[in-house]
Amino acid sequence: MKFLHLADLHIGKRVCEHSMLDEQVYILREILGIVCEEHPDAVLIAGDVYDKSVPSAEAVAVLDDFLVKLSATGTKVFVLSGNHDSAERIAFGGRLMKGMGVYMSPVYNGEFAPVTLKDEMGEVDLWMLPFVRPADVRAHLESDEDRDAVTDYTSAMRMAIAQMKFTEGRRNVLVAHQFVTGAERSESEENVGGLDNVDASVFEKFDYVALGHIHKPQNVAKDADGTVRARYSGTPLKYSLSEAAHAKSVTVVELGAALQVREVPLKPLHDVREIRGTFAELVSPEFRTAQVAAGNKLDDFVYVKLTDENDVPDAAQKLRGIYPNLMMLDYDNERTRNQQIAVGVEAVEKKSPMQLFGEFFEEMTRREMNPEELEFVQGVVDGIWEGER
Repeated sequence: MKFLHLADLHIGKRVCEHSMLDEQVYILREILGIVCEEHPDAVLIAGDVYDKSVPSAEAVAVLDDFLVKLSATGTKVFVLSGNHDSAERIAFGGRLMKGMGVYMSPVYNGEFAPVTLKDEMGEVDLWMLPFVRPADVRAHLESDEDRDAVTDYTSAMRMAIAQMKFTEGRRNVLVAHQFVTGAERSESEENVGGLDNVDASVFEKFDYVALGHIHKPQNVAKDADGTVRARYSGTPLKYSLSEAAHAKSVTVVELGAALQVREVPLKPLHDVREIRGTFAELVSPEFRTAQVAAGNKLDDFVYVKLTDENDVPDAAQKLRGIYPNLMMLDYDNERTRNQQIAVGVEAVEKKSPMQLFGEFFEEMTRREMNPEELEFVQGVVDGIWEGER
């Protein structure tokens, strides 16, 4: 049985105030082409379908068009809600759409009903576990003993999976959206200071786990023989400069006598990269010629680092005449390197409250917070931020 695994579409996302919708329409069209070439039995979309819990009308229209075209290929489609999505909005219309082979993950309620697929080797149960927090799992447990056992994300996932009723002799595939311990993050992802870590051992009952949440494609669980058991497909597009070196792709999974995993590369409409030098260098014909010769397009999404010692008047406006998709302009010179305090303040502003408190706690106590402390602090932080909304 063959699956096409993708995740973290983040439809409707804006990067540096630039709408990515045109890029997303382009890359989704490319993914449709891969589906037509690979003929998978199912496409697995492992969460963060949208970038916001209340997506724009344009973003909804893009997903609608993508799902209609996927369904027209005859391929079954499984769509999971991630932490950026509204589980209720993703679930809407799910009972109607499954008649067309499109399965939208329901809102988590502690109950699971797999979709059973068949191939020449037998039956495969496909399970969907949307993004959940420990409180979500505890809310659907009946006994105090079970509720008390859920102390962190790992125990929450373990308890949720324990509610699944597996059928002897069937292969099992899970679509999930969580942060597995050890995965390599990017700047464009949400980070709650380690509180959301899930140990890969919770997935031991599954033949393959199609994960979403982390933007870099990577394997996070392997058998002793090297067989991949859990994997992040990564985003189909680069959503920050920290992802510039990523090789974006979709993952093809073949669940036969042996499990095989391979990547099919994606080529975006515009790449993401950094260019640096003096203003005079970056606008010179020689520099532009060298960029094109190296296979770089001048209309890529560029982050510019100027090395001039003095600020260049109207530099951004002038550079956009050559690099129309200039995303950010910054300086790297003696002045900026000496502004350690300002840089420190900027770094603090980019960190979440949980990260900041975690660093403070570790500095004061010389140890990391334990799971109970992490969850308590997260509850306090959530309560403060909820009160400010």
